[in-house]
Amino acid sequence: MRRGGCAQTIYHAALWLVAIIFFAPVLWVALAAIKTKEDLLAVPPKWIFAPTIANIVDMVSRPNFWPYLRNSFIIATSAVVIAIVVSFLAAYCFSRFKPRGTNFLMFLLLSMRMVPAAAVVVPVYMMYVAFGWKDTWPGMILFYAMFSIPFSVWILKGFVDGVSPRYDETGLINGGSRLHVLFRVILPQVQPGLIAAFIFNLVFVWNEFLFNYFIGGRTTTMIPVSLATDMYAQAGIDWTFVAALSTVYMLPPMAVVFFFQRYLLIGMTFGTVRGEV
Repeated sequence: MRRGGCAQTIYHAALWLVAIIFFAPVLWVALAAIKTKEDLLAVPPKWIFAPTIANIVDMVSRPNFWPYLRNSFIIATSAVVIAIVVSFLAAYCFSRFKPRGTNFLMFLLLSMRMVPAAAVVVPVYMMYVAFGWKDTWPGMILFYAMFSIPFSVWILKGFVDGVSPRYDETGLINGGSRLHVLFRVILPQVQPGLIAAFIFNLVFVWNEFLFNYFIGGRTTTMIPVSLATDMYAQAGIDWTFVAALSTVYMLPPMAVVFFFQRYLLIGMTFGTVRGEV
């Protein structure tokens, strides 16, 4: 018992050590957000200092902060919701009806998602300019939805595969329509997978910079682009602004992951176990 207890203690200590190492940069940025410029740039670093909220006040008082934050919320959530709805329908089709070439189509979807963003940014920019979609809300939302669909389909297909087709047969035999089976029988069972796909894609869109910089504009600028373009002051880089904006911008995705971590952990393993009725 002592040997087992000692091993468990070492295991927990190792987990805490890994967590602290990964959380250290986040803590460093959060502390920098409440430091003065002199304390922030001090060498060696100051761990004991008088905190200040002047950096936060300066950030929220800038005219572009609230519009850009609003753009980030609206574009990210709208694009991911559209992607999840389309991906769920596509995943159900691939899982249940198995159209000809399903494996090849799934391979194409995965290949599209693995293409480096820098390789397609110029063609996408030219297409958006030609169609008049540049710096438009529908254009940005549809682009991020398109970019989120391949990964979502791959995730959700595994979750739908984990639900026995006998659920569908039972619902149809008892008079339910295909839509009833889809949204009343299958959807509740893959809810953890939907939340997992939503979180993964939300984090990606929330942090995306390259395409928003090229095909976005003043109307659709998000916080990552603002962080890159507004970080310069007369004396160089405004590190206090960078730290304050980074800290505030990290809070929403961290809150989402924290409140839905139970569904996220279930969703990551749900597709590996297949059930029967």
